[in-house]
Amino acid sequence: MNLRDLRYAVAVADRGHFGRAAIACNVSQPTLSGQILKLEEELQVKIFDRMGKSVRPTRIGSEILSLARQAIAAANDIEATALASRDPLSGSIRFGVIPTLAPYLLAGILQLAERELPAAPLVLVEDITHHLLDQLVDGEIDTALIASDPRDERLVSAGVFDDAFLLALSPRSALAAKPAVTADDIRSEMLLLLPDGHCLRDQALDLCSVIEGGSLGSDVRASSLETLLHLVAADYGVTLIPRLAWEGRERLVGRLIVRPIADERARRRVRMVWRRGLPRSAVVEALTRVVRDSAPECVERVEGGQ
Repeated sequence: MNLRDLRYAVAVADRGHFGRAAIACNVSQPTLSGQILKLEEELQVKIFDRMGKSVRPTRIGSEILSLARQAIAAANDIEATALASRDPLSGSIRFGVIPTLAPYLLAGILQLAERELPAAPLVLVEDITHHLLDQLVDGEIDTALIASDPRDERLVSAGVFDDAFLLALSPRSALAAKPAVTADDIRSEMLLLLPDGHCLRDQALDLCSVIEGGSLGSDVRASSLETLLHLVAADYGVTLIPRLAWEGRERLVGRLIVRPIADERARRRVRMVWRRGLPRSAVVEALTRVVRDSAPECVERVEGGQ
C-alpha cells in the first residue's frame, strides 16, 4: 500500500467513475483500475462496488477512504512543513472561492497576488461553501474565500470585508417607488433564490425569516445569480444581490434597479478560512491581506480580521 494508490482510490470515490479518475490522476484507466484491484487484494476487502460504468464505495470502503484522506492530508502537511521551513512564502496556494464571489474578485486578487506573492502562484477552485469546507478539512485545498461563518473548531477564519445586500427588482415593481425597503416589504414579493447549498440562499431566507415553501415563491430557483437577475428584469419577482455583484451591470440598466435594505443584518461577512495548524499559515495570512487590499470600494473592509 502506498500514497499513490490511496490517491487513486480517493479520485475514484470523488468522481464515481474509473475513467474520469484516471484522467484526473494523469494515468491510463487500466493502470488505475489495476492499482485499485491490487489495493483491494492487499487489504482483502472490496473498496468499491462496480455497477456498469459507475462505482460507489462499499461500507468498509467508505471507512478506508476516510482514513486515506487523512493519510494524504498528513503527507501533504509533511511536504508543506518542509517547504515552509525553507521559504514560508513560496509554493503554490490551493485557493477556493464561492461562485457568488469569484467573478467579481478574482481578477483583482490575481493581479495583486502576482506582485505581492510572486513565488506562491494561486491554484483556483470554484465551488459552493460546504464542498470547499470539506476540501479544507481533508487538506485538498489550503484556504477558501467564503461568505459565512464556518463554525468548525478545525478551521480558522479571518474577516476581510462586509458586503451589503441590495434588493434587485424591476422598475415596474410596486417597491420601485421606495428609496429603501425592509424585510417586511420583501415578504410581500416573490423572492427568487439560488438552489440549496449556496450560502446566499440561506442568507436571504434568514433575513426574511421565512420557511421553505412559504409565500416568497422560494420554489423558483436558478443555478446562477445571473439567471435570477434576468428573471427579475422580466418582472418575474425580486432577488437579493450582494452590492459587490451589482457593480458594473450596465447591460441591465433600465431593466433592473436596486434598493438598499434598511436592516443591519442585510449584509454578508466575507472570510478567508483555513485549517487550524496549517503548516503554511504564513502564506495564507499574506494572501488574506492581498484579498483585503484588493477588495473594491463598494464593500467595507474588516480591519483586524474578526
